[in-house]
Amino acid sequence: MHAPPDLGPNLPSSDHDATIAFYAPLGFEVGYRDDGWLILGRGELVLEFFHWPDVDPATSGFSCCLRLDDVDAFYAVCRAAGLPETTRGWPRIHPPRREDSGMRIGALIDPDGTLLRLVQNPAG
Repeated sequence: MHAPPDLGPNLPSSDHDATIAFYAPLGFEVGYRDDGWLILGRGELVLEFFHWPDVDPATSGFSCCLRLDDVDAFYAVCRAAGLPETTRGWPRIHPPRREDSGMRIGALIDPDGTLLRLVQNPAG
């Protein structure tokens, strides 16, 4: 049995142009866009956004995991794009660290307050 193709998480976007401008320096390209929907891709990573102009970044509870073969390289791309490493505000980035589970996980918070956990894929 084959697994279905990966589909991107459904995340809010207050403004599709701003979402594209944020994710483009991180290597994401537009795969589809209309007034209500936006799909961005970076290699095998896919993020899907629905238009929600009233999303409040301060109270947003949206999140997803990005499973990465090299979480440190993606973190470096985020820092090179100028994302601040801080504990307040948005957007921001948190460096990958080894969790109690043994997994290396970082975090990216986008301009709409969505938490993207950056999870290192296991080796092999």
